[in-house]
Amino acid sequence: MPLPPLTIHRHDRRNRALITLAGEIDLETVPLVRASLERCLRDGIRTIDVDLAPVTFCDCSGLNAFLHASHRMTAAGGTLRLHHPPPTLVLMLDVAGCDFLLPGVPFGRLPPPPGNAPAARATAVPPHRPVPPASALAGGAV
Repeated sequence: MPLPPLTIHRHDRRNRALITLAGEIDLETVPLVRASLERCLRDGIRTIDVDLAPVTFCDCSGLNAFLHASHRMTAAGGTLRLHHPPPTLVLMLDVAGCDFLLPGVPFGRLPPPPGNAPAARATAVPPHRPVPPASALAGGAV
């Protein structure tokens, strides 16, 4: 008997919920994730912790669902935090500049990746230097 592609367990404590996702988050399963997060908001939950340790795969549709839910939670005066994301999601969060979804991560830094994956580094922005005007026309006119 094949396992379902995604299982969702929710545990509430007053106005806080722990949602544990297990399996794959992709275009097929992301509606379940969205519905679960939206249901928390409708139920008056204002702090959502999402445990992603059992997640084996998460694509950009999953990231989009988490960003949308975070925006809605923030507008309602709440928070959403992702715990134990898989390495691919950590990289997506870093590239998209969305590491604010991770608890306890200082701005511009990510936790060290598991295993022998290279560590992501925050890069310093070089100081602004004026660029002299260059000719964009064939005759040298500026």
